Order: sequence, then C-alpha cells, then structure tokens
Amino acid sequence: MQVDSGLLSSLYTDRLQKLRERAEGCGIPKSGSVEVLRAKLICEEVLPDLDLSWAGIQAMPHKETGDVLKVFGVKSSGSHKERRQRLWLHLNYDSRRLTIERLAEMGRDDLHELCKRLELDLTGNRTVLMGRVAGVLTSQVNGWGRIKRSLRRNGLQSPIFDAPQAEEADEITVVEPVRDVDFQAMPTKAVIEDARDSLVLGIDEQTAPVQGDLLTIQARVEDLERMVGTILRGHGGVWGQAEKEVLLRLAGRRGWPLDEQFVRHRVLMVATNIAEVKGAAMDASSIRAEISEDTESTIERIRSKLVKVESLIPDDDA
Repeated sequence: MQVDSGLLSSLYTDRLQKLRERAEGCGIPKSGSVEVLRAKLICEEVLPDLDLSWAGIQAMPHKETGDVLKVFGVKSSGSHKERRQRLWLHLNYDSRRLTIERLAEMGRDDLHELCKRLELDLTGNRTVLMGRVAGVLTSQVNGWGRIKRSLRRNGLQSPIFDAPQAEEADEITVVEPVRDVDFQAMPTKAVIEDARDSLVLGIDEQTAPVQGDLLTIQARVEDLERMVGTILRGHGGVWGQAEKEVLLRLAGRRGWPLDEQFVRHRVLMVATNIAEVKGAAMDASSIRAEISEDTESTIERIRSKLVKVESLIPDDDA
C-alpha cells in the first residue's frame, strides 16, 4: 500500500480548526469531533480510491485490513473479524458517543443494525442484542475512535510502509518460499471463530442447498484449518491457485459438499484468510483471479435480482 506520508503526518498533528478548514476545502461536512474529521479526511485525501463501505471492508484480505488500520493511526492487531469491526466502528462512529452507557438508549432496530454491521448473531430481544454489542465495544476499547497518542504529538517519524520494489516485466509475481514457520501450529481461538463466522456470512441471502452446504462445512472448520496448514507445509509456505486446487481435491475426497460455485468460492476465500494469518507467501496472480471471480459472482447476483424485480412489475400492455 502506498500513501502520502507527509500529508498523513500533517493530518495526525493538525488541530480541529485546521481540520475543519481542510474539510471545507474538500467539500465534506466539517461537523464532528477532531477524530471524526480526521478519519473523514484520511478517507478523502489519503485513501480516495479505496472502497471503505461495509461491503468493501468485508472484501478486504486480512493483511490489507491491518494496513488500512495503520493508516488511520489506530490499533491494527487482532483477528480478521476484529480488524473489520474496528475499522467499521472507526469510520462510522464517534467513540465518545457510542459507549456502553449509550446502548441503553437505543431501540431494538438500531441495535439489530449494529449487530448486523459487527457480524454478530441477530436473534434475541433488545437486551440480548445490547449485550452482544457491549461485548464488542468492551473488547475493542481504546482500539478505535482516536489515533495513537504518539502520532497526535509527533506525527509520522518514518514511512508506515516500505518503499515498493520495482515491478517485474512479467505480470506474475514470483513468490519466495517462507521458511522457519510452523504452519501446523495450534490455531488461536480467534482464527477458528473468524473462519467459522466468515463461512456463513450473508447466508440468509443464499438458496437452501447453499445454506445447508455452508453449515455442513462450518462444522468442519477445524479440518479446513488443518488442511491449509498441511498444504502450506508441503508447498514451501506458498499459497496460490495450485494450492487452492489441492485443497478442493482434498475436501472433495472427504465428502465435502462443493458442487455449488458459491460454496467453493466461499471456502477458498476463508482458506486464503487462514493461510494469510499463518504467514503464507501469497501469490499475487492468484489473488487477482480471486477478486475477478468475486466480481463476476456479484454481477451475476445483481442480474438475478434485476430479473426478479422486472417480473414483479405489471405489464401495462397486458
């Protein structure tokens, strides 16, 4: 990721009045606290081409989410799900206003929407929903809403990211094998929970067969994690298209329901996240192919919805 370190450093150290002047110049609302304005300006001036909507955050790989959090000057560690939650909270709420005490004033619909955006279970009454959101706010306390104190005082002392290497003429990136990494080490509870949640994200929008297949695989998420570790160990720590094909063959031999394209794509997406957390060297050409496949899948879903809507519109000539 490439960012303007000088501009970013000035945004870290500028006071409220200066940030308001910047916001006015950019044509964005200048209301809100210094931290809210700073986050808006970073979106507008430092990361203008990045999709930071809820859907865009969901599509970010584990490492990229951490890099984006670093740009905003907040805590960047944690599981993939924790990073997504923290980034979404930082971009959409004022930490001084969204507190556990304020949750008691929210209605069920607002709490339900918060649970949805924080990837939490949506069932239960208002009290149950409030408890789930409170749990996230407690676990994320001081991790979002205001930049690190050292950045506020001193700005950036050095570039956040190393300078990019010169691009090769060949479009396919050559990946060096990863050494001295135990890819079959016991995973943390957060990794397993994040993989389990990611497998069934948005499941309600899918057909009954797809829902059943994903729930079946969700029950075997520990096996998925072990297969990824085994493949990485046998392939020098590299994760790319060849490794994904091996995973699908292994899962197929074990009787996993992988007939549906959406199910295969979701399994590969989660497996890639697991591989990234394990420290695998990611094959850039494979990542590009995965993004392209995801885009085509999204377009196809939009087309199907349009056809359904058109069928509901009455024909005036009838």
